[in-house]
Amino acid sequence: MKHNSTARVCALLAAAILAAGSGCDRIHGPGTGDDDSLTIAAWNVEALFDGEETGTEYDDYRGPGNWNQAKYNGRITAISEAIGAMGAPDLLALEEVENVPVLEDLMRRAGAGYRYSFFAKESGAALGLGVISRLPFAGTKAHSVVMNGDSVPRPMLEILLEHNGAPMVIFICHWKSKLGGDEKTERTRRASAFIIARRTAEIQKESPGSPVLILGDLNENHDEFYRQTGLYSSALLPDDPRAAAVSGQGQRDFLVLSPEKPPRAGFFPPGTAVFYSPWTRELTEGSYYYKNSWETIDHILLSAEWFDASGWEFSDCAVIRGGPFTGASGLPEAYNPRTGYGLSDHLPLALTVVKRR
Repeated sequence: MKHNSTARVCALLAAAILAAGSGCDRIHGPGTGDDDSLTIAAWNVEALFDGEETGTEYDDYRGPGNWNQAKYNGRITAISEAIGAMGAPDLLALEEVENVPVLEDLMRRAGAGYRYSFFAKESGAALGLGVISRLPFAGTKAHSVVMNGDSVPRPMLEILLEHNGAPMVIFICHWKSKLGGDEKTERTRRASAFIIARRTAEIQKESPGSPVLILGDLNENHDEFYRQTGLYSSALLPDDPRAAAVSGQGQRDFLVLSPEKPPRAGFFPPGTAVFYSPWTRELTEGSYYYKNSWETIDHILLSAEWFDASGWEFSDCAVIRGGPFTGASGLPEAYNPRTGYGLSDHLPLALTVVKRR
């Protein structure tokens, strides 16, 4: 397993873009980007391709009968309106976006003062991930993983914000799916977890006290270890002696999730990367519905520095529900490129953080 940053992200683009207009506020109210409060959200928008065929699209998005510019325009309009419906957060992480022009379209259509963006995807990949923001970035990186000579399908973004005199580091992720088998694909998710664990340790040496936030679709439930009955180590582990026993602790290719504020890992050695998961408290049900059951594969994970009563502090978070994100059943409705019906098979997660003085 090898680790790299921009060198392995063959199609990496970043842009600062001026956008006009304003978003609407139907759920949480608009993010303000003021000195004392920020709203941050993450959303897997589900296969957001542009209107041009390049050969890397999924089968359902190939051919004018299935997908075209008019359908793309309709989808961009629906997603930009949904961004307004969630309150146009100050920073929004987006997974499953095809390219920079799509991200730019979203910024223009959503308005709400979005001026900055960052995007990355692997060369030849169908989809990448990006972020749009009202706040400027103090630094950006993209991390990629190579296993047995092959790149993991998607990179991870690392964003440094320095707002109101205090830094925060945000990782935006879309880890390997379970397609091909849960246990077989687990080692790829663990490789991604290793990068975050390594970078978290480096960040605390470089800038002690900086809070670290992980956002995105990790394709793993917060209680994954229990769901697979503890048969093998997963990329996300509970603070449990059984999990510690099977983790291969010397590898550190996992993140420990804690229900405590600040998070702690009592059964793992000092230096273990541990994060608070709101799925143990604030967040309920799930953000993705699969085989008649809710899953918690979308995440907001917070390091201990979000709970130290100084700098940026955790305030609240929620799964965004209701129209247009859920239908009458209360479930997310996947987008169908043939009919143009639906929005996304994932629900967004939203976070509010506040500045302590």
